[in-house]
Amino acid sequence: MVSVVYGPNYAAVEASFGLSPGMPIRTYAGAPPPGMATGGVGFVASLNGLNVAVYAYGGALLFVALLAEMRQPLDFWKSLLVAEIFIYGIYIFFGVFMYSYQGQYTYNPSVQGIAAYGMQTAGNILSLVSSLIAAVLYSNIGLKVVYIEVFHELLGFPDLTTKKGKMWWAALIPLYWAVAFIIAAAVPQFSYIVGLIGALFILSFTYTFPAFLAIGYWIKKDAMVEGEEHFDPTIGTYNFVDHGWKRWGRGFMKKPLFNTFNVFYFLGALVTCALGCYSSIESLRQAFQSGIATSLSCKPPL
Repeated sequence: MVSVVYGPNYAAVEASFGLSPGMPIRTYAGAPPPGMATGGVGFVASLNGLNVAVYAYGGALLFVALLAEMRQPLDFWKSLLVAEIFIYGIYIFFGVFMYSYQGQYTYNPSVQGIAAYGMQTAGNILSLVSSLIAAVLYSNIGLKVVYIEVFHELLGFPDLTTKKGKMWWAALIPLYWAVAFIIAAAVPQFSYIVGLIGALFILSFTYTFPAFLAIGYWIKKDAMVEGEEHFDPTIGTYNFVDHGWKRWGRGFMKKPLFNTFNVFYFLGALVTCALGCYSSIESLRQAFQSGIATSLSCKPPL
């Protein structure tokens, strides 16, 4: 309702995107024409919107890690289902509501699109609280997974259950957020850096890699020949009856429709990742060329 009463933040939109203030607010059912949106033009703008949507659901990456730490993991799917229905409804309503009142001046993040400075500050405080909660979750669970799988397994760091391991993990948390701050300051256009992260990382880990791993898992599993192959625990080896394309083909044809679906799913996600990265990088390039965006500056665009 604050956006309805006070209107868009014309100064922020002009400083960030160069969109002239004073035009009547207009909304469009399809892609807006050039000069009537803040997310780019044409196909690139559509991909930028898709990238932001992918980023919005980036928290789904934590579902497996959260599930592993629950006392009763089977209760998780109930909470997940209710939460996703609620979140989806809120996202759709909020986006439609803001665009209907702010039109081409809709700003991301929306709290910076409020013209009243006091209300904008109050919104920033709420955003800071939610961001701190997210920061704790990512540093506690996300960085814990990175430490176990990368630093401990590959680089030989102490086990996380030991005192030295916990000290290393605690020391890496501020370093992790310091790197994130430098990246955010170097790329000040919020929507475009969010889109790049969404396309390059969140989309890959949510769609591309799971499909690829599923293909490999089911082919290897279904290629096993029961009664003729076995694992020898004394020497830690598995006895195969064959190798190569013949084995892969046998595993693939056990579930041909399911595996074909995963192949197309993987290829589609891979193409979407490439297009999303292209749109974000192209938008960032245009923003820097126009002189609107500045890196590592003490003067923010807002």
